[in-house]
Amino acid sequence: MSQQMVRIVIDRLLNDEGLRVRFVRDRIETLGALSSLGLALTRAEIDVFLRSDARLWFWDAGVAGIHTH
Repeated sequence: MSQQMVRIVIDRLLNDEGLRVRFVRDRIETLGALSSLGLALTRAEIDVFLRSDARLWFWDAGVAGIHTH
């Protein structure tokens, strides 16, 4: 179940610019808000999100050669 939660959080961060900006500004508050919506993560998963490079969340699919339709 936890792997599914991680996927959902990643999907939301990549597809919701407002959430992404909020996350980069205040990661703990944003993860807490997602948790209150039922997206529970383990401590280890939260730690990975907290330590992630902010540039990762603003990766441009075009730069990577990924075509989204």
